[in-house]
Amino acid sequence: MSAIAAIFIVLATVAVMEGVAWASHKYIMHGFGWSWHRDHHEPHDKLLEKNDRFALFGAAISIALFAAGSPMIMGGKAWEAGTWMGLGVLVYGVIYTLIHDGLVHQRYFTWVPRRGYAKRLVQAHRLHHATLGREGGVSFGFLIARDPAVLSRELRAQRESGAAQLRDAV
Repeated sequence: MSAIAAIFIVLATVAVMEGVAWASHKYIMHGFGWSWHRDHHEPHDKLLEKNDRFALFGAAISIALFAAGSPMIMGGKAWEAGTWMGLGVLVYGVIYTLIHDGLVHQRYFTWVPRRGYAKRLVQAHRLHHATLGREGGVSFGFLIARDPAVLSRELRAQRESGAAQLRDAV
């Protein structure tokens, strides 16, 4: 496989992972997985959250793809693209950890962006955390942040319709 093809597979996998993360956040974490995700939405002073268990699933996907691409493990049945897809999942996980856990939730470092896309990411995620409970909500992605003004209007509409209860006036 050419280097260009490998790079394309890594970048495409990172892009696809944002969709996977959005869907799993909306339908699993705010669905049947709420018992693990809840503490992420509540104030606490613990180093780790139950929510951190979800990272193990991403790690397992990455490891499985690396294994599928490994001639040492798979022998002559190795799938080379699996290696590059595994790397893409890993890269997404690192980006997620730095942006979501680091920048947005300040778990590893303190920096409050004053402008640009980083500020938009933080605002969008704070609007996501504005609801009480698992119902309602906006902005389930992690790297793609919609306009905070639009998200705020959507939250107000959810509150007015009774679909969501907000923590504070948004």
